[in-house]
Amino acid sequence: MEIRRALPQDIRELLHCLKMRSKYAVLLVFVISLVIIEKENNFISRVSDKLKQSPQALAEANSTEVSPAPAKNGSLASLQELDAAFSQLRSHLYNITLQLSGDTDPGPRRHVLLMATTRTGSSFVGEFFNQQGSIFYLFEPLWHVEKTVTFLPGGASAVGSALVYRDVLKQLLLCDLYILENFISPVPEGHLTPFLFRRGSSHSLCEEPVCTPSTKKVFEKYYCKNRRCGPLNITLAAEACRRKQHVALKTVRIRQLEFLQPLVEDPRLDLRIIQLVRDPRAVLASRMVAFSGKYETWKKWASEGEAPLREEEVQRLRGNCESIRLSAELGLRRPGWLRGRYMLVRYEDVARAPLLKAREMFRFAGLPLTPQVEEWIGKNTQAPHDGNGVYSTCKNSSEQFDKWRFSMPFKLAQVVQDACAPAMQLFGYKLASSPAALANRSFSLLEEAQPAWVT
Repeated sequence: MEIRRALPQDIRELLHCLKMRSKYAVLLVFVISLVIIEKENNFISRVSDKLKQSPQALAEANSTEVSPAPAKNGSLASLQELDAAFSQLRSHLYNITLQLSGDTDPGPRRHVLLMATTRTGSSFVGEFFNQQGSIFYLFEPLWHVEKTVTFLPGGASAVGSALVYRDVLKQLLLCDLYILENFISPVPEGHLTPFLFRRGSSHSLCEEPVCTPSTKKVFEKYYCKNRRCGPLNITLAAEACRRKQHVALKTVRIRQLEFLQPLVEDPRLDLRIIQLVRDPRAVLASRMVAFSGKYETWKKWASEGEAPLREEEVQRLRGNCESIRLSAELGLRRPGWLRGRYMLVRYEDVARAPLLKAREMFRFAGLPLTPQVEEWIGKNTQAPHDGNGVYSTCKNSSEQFDKWRFSMPFKLAQVVQDACAPAMQLFGYKLASSPAALANRSFSLLEEAQPAWVT
């Protein structure tokens, strides 16, 4: 009691006022608690340091007054001023945490599908989304479906495969990763599997808390590249997917755009489809290197003129080009269900101006392009030499995208041009009329991209 009487009169009045308005103290504690809970673990300590500052210190750091000024008679200002002070403090606390985390307003939840075929640069372009920290990215999860379910080409089987792929894709975009347990072999036990295809190509599956401590004597077939993790816990992965603001998925196993209409119209999804295409001559040249065993006939015919190409192989090439063309034509017609949700991108344009095309794709998808994405693009598109291996995503992209034309025999290019002429015309790929034209560096085989490709 003696200590209380020894306090200055204005301090006693301040304590009395705060006691009468204890709800504001409760509000302050509530706000601070929310700030701490909502931020991720890696910067909680920094937020706490900020919160330990007095309101006056916070105001000085932000060049804005927070506490209401004392009146001439030594009492606090009006209740309205106190309300405004707490509102300002709450706003400053929120801004501080945003500055510390580098976050911006995340906006609505987006779902992005990168739709391509093999050897079109989809792994490279997919990394743009993989590098964005607020995106849960999956690399070719439909690989498991293809390996488990056998489909015959053409007819009802082709339709059946498209339907299965579509339904699995829908569940994955909704973060129902348990759907994959029906296709992963061997079957996961207790929602644990060391066999998820190319797990290491998804940052979201290789960061905490999904990256659990490694387990001895457990062989992780598709391991994380930068850290050792235990078998993938699908429950933790599904939870991580739900925590991320957006979801992106890359697949080369869906080609029929029309089958995706139910996904585009699903009110739970905000789906944006990016169809990536590449010069079919370059695609064939790349496949002959990456999948050498499947193209022995092509290579022998091209180099030795032996063993003429089988008609079914040429027909398969033609069918692939036609399926890509038909999907692109559907997207470019802008049907009502697809308007504003389809974008056609040529790999060659990405290779020549990767940062520019990345900005266009992120703007189309309604996503922010973060400094981490820009940094990755800078490091992985200006390499002095190609990265090791045919699956490398580190290249000097502006110099390498048409390297194929200087080593491909002209008669092989002619076969592709004859089989894929309609698709090449749609996508702006010029036909080479002679071996000299094919190997002439001053002759561009690429027409300018059309603005209408972004719908």
